[in-house]
Amino acid sequence: MFKACQRLLLLCTIALFSVNAFAAKPSFKICWSIYAGWMPWDYARQSGIVKKWADKYGIDIQFVQVNDYIESVNQYTAGGFDGCTMTNMDALTIPATGGVDSTALIVGDYSNGNDGILLKGAGNVASLKGQPVNLVELSVSHYLLARALEQSGLSEKDIKVVNTADADLVAAFNTDDVKSIVTWNPLLAEAEKQPGSHLVFSSAQIPGEILDLLVVNTATLQQHPELGKALTGAWYETLKTMSGSSASAVSARTQMGEASGTDLAGFEQQLAATHLFSDAKITLDFISTPQLKATMQRVAEFSFKHGLLGEGAPGADVVGIATPAGNWGNADNIKLRFTDEFTRLAAAGQL
Repeated sequence: MFKACQRLLLLCTIALFSVNAFAAKPSFKICWSIYAGWMPWDYARQSGIVKKWADKYGIDIQFVQVNDYIESVNQYTAGGFDGCTMTNMDALTIPATGGVDSTALIVGDYSNGNDGILLKGAGNVASLKGQPVNLVELSVSHYLLARALEQSGLSEKDIKVVNTADADLVAAFNTDDVKSIVTWNPLLAEAEKQPGSHLVFSSAQIPGEILDLLVVNTATLQQHPELGKALTGAWYETLKTMSGSSASAVSARTQMGEASGTDLAGFEQQLAATHLFSDAKITLDFISTPQLKATMQRVAEFSFKHGLLGEGAPGADVVGIATPAGNWGNADNIKLRFTDEFTRLAAAGQL
């Protein structure tokens, strides 16, 4: 009887230890929104790739879709998530400017035609002079327009920006009153169907400037490097899975397309305008060059000019930005970091 009680006590102790161990398993929440360059994360979640890598490092990772992109970035900034998909400009102007120290863990791609300026009738960027241009004000579309004007010898003073919600842009372009818009895919592809419209400038003309990232809270990443390893491993496995013409690759891209509201053909059209860094070594080459630092300086200067770096910001360099090629901005206020630590491990096959 005594031995039976001992065995029962031992079993209860083991069970309690197991429950406590499970409860103590580090858990993380990542938010994302629909965009061609971020659909691999949804596939990685649904296919079990994320779970596979999370299990390898003894953690739990939950991906949560937020339909409103800016709301997803705001929720991350408010501490509701440990990480979030966002552009490099939004990473600087929302969490970093808001005081949240963030790390661009994954530089997934750059827009290579997914963002563009459409014009009805004949003309080019110079034809926009004196004209109203509809776009989502203070977004990457606004940045794209500024760069296009700059390359054509114009400035924003030469045009009139008309702030238009992304949900209303295509409908606005279908009216006689709106002659030009700036937007991104899939809205860009839809608007381009308008008779007489043509693309006068796209992000393909400023390669590497509009970046799509997975950003993670720096303190969380420093405390849990296993999160960085799991996410990086899952990302590159997913890109390998979806690349090529095999049946499994086509199936993966088909699933991503359907999940984003289109079909395989529509999704591949968007991918063609997205420069995915499909291999860790390619990513490493890109983030290690001075170009990234120069791009972020340009983005910071645009953001300061438009009041996106906070009320009373003394200059474009108010927020420090760290890159593998060197830092830019306030060294005492670094709030946005581009790391090559985990990408190097992936490139070396050490994850």
